[in-house]
Amino acid sequence: MIQATVRMRIAPHRRNEVLEVLIPLAERARIQPGCLSFRIYHDEQQEGVFLSEALWQGEEELKKYLCSENYGQVLQAAELALEPPEIQFKTISHVAGLEIIEEARGIKKNNHG
Repeated sequence: MIQATVRMRIAPHRRNEVLEVLIPLAERARIQPGCLSFRIYHDEQQEGVFLSEALWQGEEELKKYLCSENYGQVLQAAELALEPPEIQFKTISHVAGLEIIEEARGIKKNNHG
């Protein structure tokens, strides 16, 4: 699994323009083969900061997306940023949940519910 993120800071007067690109783009990306999720976030603590986060099943699907017109639109939106965007790709080999908390806190599972 690969997590792809783009973080950009947009001037307040360009906010709607960028959202008009990113929101439909996320909707189109979600139906692409290999896309597990695609979300757009706005940072409430930092004015004008947006983050797109996508999870891809594998490198092949991600590379197809990176070559698509959709991703070209992400790059065009990034050109409107006040500073160079932060773009990261992280390979995730293992995902865990509540069991890590239970292990860290020394909680033993009760087989009786």
